[in-house]
Amino acid sequence: MAKSREKSASTNVKSSGSKQRGEIREMPLRKDMASERKPKPPYPEQHQQRPGLERDMKPRPRFSGAGYKPAGKLEGKCALVTGGDSGIGRAVAVLYAREGADVAIVYLPQEQADAEETRAAVEEAGRECLLIPGDVTETQFCDDAVEEVVREFGKIDILVNNAAFQQHAESIEEVTDEVWDHTFKTNIYGYFRMARAALRHMQTGAAIINTGSITGLEGSQQLLAYSATKGAIHAFTKSLAQSVTERGIRVNCVAPGPVWTPLNVADKEPKKVAQHGAKTPLQRAAQPEEIAPTYVFFASEGDSSYVTGEIITLLGGETTAA
Repeated sequence: MAKSREKSASTNVKSSGSKQRGEIREMPLRKDMASERKPKPPYPEQHQQRPGLERDMKPRPRFSGAGYKPAGKLEGKCALVTGGDSGIGRAVAVLYAREGADVAIVYLPQEQADAEETRAAVEEAGRECLLIPGDVTETQFCDDAVEEVVREFGKIDILVNNAAFQQHAESIEEVTDEVWDHTFKTNIYGYFRMARAALRHMQTGAAIINTGSITGLEGSQQLLAYSATKGAIHAFTKSLAQSVTERGIRVNCVAPGPVWTPLNVADKEPKKVAQHGAKTPLQRAAQPEEIAPTYVFFASEGDSSYVTGEIITLLGGETTAA
């Protein structure tokens, strides 16, 4: 029977699944996940206040990977996923659990409802889940989050830096210092601080996976700050990979195009949300479950032991930046 408990000092929550270690459990096919057809624009016009909640999106993002076949690739591993409550982070957490890993997720306190849903999905896969609410823009929180993971699970094998902030602006004159700073503190300072903290505990065979973006390769007219941070993440990935190669630790990056997540619903105008991803060759945004297997590839030594310092683009058929 699943159990959960509150941590009075840090408000963290750990929940234990009922699956025996060594057993790989497949997720049941939900009716809305079983179809091979993915939702296409126009989506319903919608907008949410930041940071946005996946549970309130229409249609709901697909994260369970109904067609994915686990193979025990991460059995016995422990992963920490920032921004793990929703979107790509949730899909990654669930696939990691299905591959046999225990998972901790970091998220903003306002995203608690989504985090609880992610925990339930990880439990359904039979693994343990640690919820760590907090803000990656704070140095002490990044250190404390990693230490909490190590206390609970005894180690950290995989770090997924995925938390993100973006805000559209029509011109550079509209980008305030506060928005610029917050974007960098979330998207690159947070990645640096989480990686620094995690590497204090990582052993040979560990992996760090960063979430980049097509905007970091091609730029984006209305996402000056966000694009700049994603370009920095790509360079950070390659540089850190070189730095830790001799330690046997791999560092890679996934750079998607448009994905159906709360990040965009909380940033774009409703009419633009309705057309999110429509300009890709596949004429739609990716579903998080279509992006997550690449994170499994990078985390699995059996699949990517010779791969480090790489950026994989997932662009829905776009080839210019690939």
